Amino acid sequence: MNDVRGLDKFDWRILEAVQNDGRLSLSALSAHVGLSKTPCQIRLKRLEQEGYITGYHGRLNMRKIRRNYVVFIQVKLEATSRRHLEQFNIAVSKMDAIQSCYMMAGGFDYLLKVRCRNMEEYRIILTDDINSLPGVYQTTTFPVMEEVKRSLGVDLSGQI
Repeated sequence: MNDVRGLDKFDWRILEAVQNDGRLSLSALSAHVGLSKTPCQIRLKRLEQEGYITGYHGRLNMRKIRRNYVVFIQVKLEATSRRHLEQFNIAVSKMDAIQSCYMMAGGFDYLLKVRCRNMEEYRIILTDDINSLPGVYQTTTFPVMEEVKRSLGVDLSGQI
């Protein structure tokens, strides 16, 4: 059952609940979903095994861990052949400072999200790491002034 059409309302409720709170006890999850513990646990394990749930994560306070400086970087590559894209993808995936990387359509090739301590640390990351990535032709930096919303979940209400 790797097709979302095979999910029923109980599966969708489980997905919504663990997306909002991955630390729910089985008892609380069962009550929320409207199933007894055993069927709920079986469904939860199946959703994990089939890849609908890929992990559980804690949301950290970025200010407290001194990673509240956020920058978005548009990257243009010298060329966009399969080889160039693959080389860039492999190299960028090894960089811990890059929180997210998206291949884009439009006026640039990639959008990177970097979290660091401050502008000084970002400058070092840009000059030493990002500009050294394979095929980088040009970068444009957009520092974030304020994070207004940060959500890891998606709206599942239309599925339930």
